[in-house]
Amino acid sequence: MRHAVTGATRKSPARLLTSSRFRADAALAQAPREDAPLARAKTEGSTLTNRHRKRKSTIAYGAGAAVLAAVAAFATVAQASPSSGGTADARAGLARNALQTDFAAAAAEFHVPQSVLMAVSYRQTLWESHQGRPSTTGNYNVMGLTQVTAADIGQPSDAERLSHLNMSGDPAVSRHFDAARALGGDPGKVDTTDPRLHTLDAAAKLIGAATSEVRSDPRQSVRAGAALLAQYEKAASGSLPADPGRWWAGIARYSQSPDRAGAAQFVRRVYDTVKSGAARLTADGQAVTLAADPSVAPVEPGKVPLAASTTPPPVTSDTVTADCPTSLSCTFVAAGFKQNSTTPDDFGNYNVSDRPANGEDVRYLVIHDMEGTFDGSIKEFQDPTAYASAHYLVADDGRVTQMVQLKDEAWHSANKTVNMHSVGVEHEGWAIKTGDWFTEQEYDSSAVLVKYLAQKFGIPLDREHVIGHDEVPGVLDAKVSAQHWDPGPYWDWNHYMSLLGAPDGAGGAGGPVATGQLVRVVPPYTTANQPTLTNGGAAVPAHPANFVYLYTSPSTGAALPADPYLGAVKWSDGANWADKVPAGGAYVVAGVQADWTAIWYQGRALWFQNPGGQFTSVLAATPVITPKSGTIPVYGRAYPEDAAYAGTGVPVQDQNTASLTKYTIPAGQSYAQAGPEEVGDYWYAGTFAGTAAGDRTLVKGTDAFYPIRYNHRIAWVRAGDVNRSALTRGAPVR
Repeated sequence: MRHAVTGATRKSPARLLTSSRFRADAALAQAPREDAPLARAKTEGSTLTNRHRKRKSTIAYGAGAAVLAAVAAFATVAQASPSSGGTADARAGLARNALQTDFAAAAAEFHVPQSVLMAVSYRQTLWESHQGRPSTTGNYNVMGLTQVTAADIGQPSDAERLSHLNMSGDPAVSRHFDAARALGGDPGKVDTTDPRLHTLDAAAKLIGAATSEVRSDPRQSVRAGAALLAQYEKAASGSLPADPGRWWAGIARYSQSPDRAGAAQFVRRVYDTVKSGAARLTADGQAVTLAADPSVAPVEPGKVPLAASTTPPPVTSDTVTADCPTSLSCTFVAAGFKQNSTTPDDFGNYNVSDRPANGEDVRYLVIHDMEGTFDGSIKEFQDPTAYASAHYLVADDGRVTQMVQLKDEAWHSANKTVNMHSVGVEHEGWAIKTGDWFTEQEYDSSAVLVKYLAQKFGIPLDREHVIGHDEVPGVLDAKVSAQHWDPGPYWDWNHYMSLLGAPDGAGGAGGPVATGQLVRVVPPYTTANQPTLTNGGAAVPAHPANFVYLYTSPSTGAALPADPYLGAVKWSDGANWADKVPAGGAYVVAGVQADWTAIWYQGRALWFQNPGGQFTSVLAATPVITPKSGTIPVYGRAYPEDAAYAGTGVPVQDQNTASLTKYTIPAGQSYAQAGPEEVGDYWYAGTFAGTAAGDRTLVKGTDAFYPIRYNHRIAWVRAGDVNRSALTRGAPVR
């Protein structure tokens, strides 16, 4: 994981920022232009150091399987809002059905059933070319073929490594974190000689084309993918069957999964698409249709070819069974859990608990990206000195590994309250360092897993409960600027929520909004919303993103807001969450002026362009929170009051009732409630052995808190400081 990616001469997985129809000109108003000096000069704030720029989740190093991909709206009908960049140069001016013709021609040339070829591509990329740019794990073009070289991978600095460790969010735990000890572990390296990372090279050779052509030209990508698929099937079965149902072996091998369960998962998904059919309008204007074939009968051979891995597989648990839906390829590999010194309470990488039976209920599902590879992340989480873990890891090929039991508290979000009440799900890839799209297999497996977890714990499937790490607050003043911002701007929340069966309203009819209404901000993940973005100040290619820019008044020439904890940072950097409202976030409308909408956000009214109300959907019967009187404090965690610790054997925690002193809410403002009202609580793990007085005790107070959508992140307010009112659809706040 966390492999820093060096600048490559081609568009490699090392050069990216991470990660209804709309008016075509809407995008122009969504981001300040580089040639708009007013916007640049008026950005609020002062300084942001490099240590703030690469905040994400926990990570590690190791060989990563990089195949399968897409970030588009998965559906079996044509979509008006495709999920990747604008018109690809290689397809400019070509007929609307050129890609359909390419599939037919390649299927005939290489004797692959067209339905199989198209379904494999669909499950890789949803037929998107992504303008020839890489995925976050090195996949390219329509067929998702991979190319990752040593030049694409760089080792991170010590500071970068440390920024992804020590994720407990609990000062009682983090005081034992030893940076030198943690850095002493073997970070591992990506083996870029792994053939799974070079399917594009192999496929290009089969058709006699340059690798640059296969990366950039959809026609050559389809030909190369068809040739490789045919080679795999011929090697496995000795023939190229005319019957689509007899291509199990070739499809399994194309998955690049090193285990049979992972390969079978991909094969089943491909055949599901063959049976159901699919149709889409791609981002570069290609209308593609796969006719349904419900009669196809897949035949699984006794021997299935698998991709050879150059990295030994992690040792799975003999005593713990992974808690996953049966349709997923899922294993359990235990995270490190060990005492790190003679100090009894110095241990990693998670807290033993008994959720939810002990009263420590699960309320949130937190989406991360690994900032590295699947295998490397597993290795990192097995090192108990890392002080970091997650419940689940999802690979780019859709395999899932559980590392912490759901009853226990993983250290994944750097926020104690969130860690106590959430499940952390990591995804292979980088937030801003590599490609600009996540694999479709990753989205599919993650959505299946998250739906299962939501049902298990009774968690609503909405963006107040399914959140990114970038929406988790820092716990105290000193921790806010260090909070991570993954999964980054290229995680397609609209697509993901649709896969969860809980669409966020993006792509709807829109309509005028009114002051006082509660709305969900739902910009399209299409070329209609390609805001300017930079990575550490360096420009990256235009691409759809999962946010819209905010302004201090209804004009792109107005100042952009700053966060008092971040100081000044380039307005367009992915790490600057101060001026970016996330897709799916719920906010109360503070004002309307022409095509501009203001929302209450971080204690003030901030504006974004919302032409015809198309970037918002009005919410129904959703609670909002308003100060009772005066200005009220905002909290980064919800701990019990000091008196609640009496008689528990648990010490009162340092800064136990401290608020985030630079954040407040003035009278008259309203915010969306982002979870249930709950009393403050604190799970004290105590010593590694768990046998000392007070160990493994849940302290619950009487002071209640409401979580709210405060800015880009959630935060908490005391119930005694606010009034709560439930809005009906379209009703203004009274």
